[in-house]
Amino acid sequence: MTTVSQLLARKGHAVISVQPSSTVYDAIKLMADKNIGAVAVVEGDRLVGIFTERDYARKVILRGKASPTTLVAEVMSKNPICVFPEHTVEQCMALMTQKTFRHLPVLEANRMVGMISIGDLVKSIIQEQEFIIDQLAQYIQGA
Repeated sequence: MTTVSQLLARKGHAVISVQPSSTVYDAIKLMADKNIGAVAVVEGDRLVGIFTERDYARKVILRGKASPTTLVAEVMSKNPICVFPEHTVEQCMALMTQKTFRHLPVLEANRMVGMISIGDLVKSIIQEQEFIIDQLAQYIQGA
């Protein structure tokens, strides 16, 4: 089973973040520039929340708020569920499915060391299945 640590070793540990005092507009622009669906919200070196496209749609647009004047702190998801490097991809997939969210911050020693998405997990599972299929095919051909 692939762990979050192994997944981050392939994907990278870059954490794209904003401060709670950032405007929603700045957060959305950063997400668009980086082609990502969520940003970590950090204060100093401490994770205080996560801001996602879903937060934007439900807490900004549908409530008639203005992106240039609304602060991320007002609409972010506070105290996000996090995982650790030793969690498996399967555990993360189950957690995301059960709680219906698409992004998981990864913490190590209370420090954020990465962010994984449902797409990262699906890609990892597909790669693992392709490897197993290839190994089985080689075994059958060699037998």
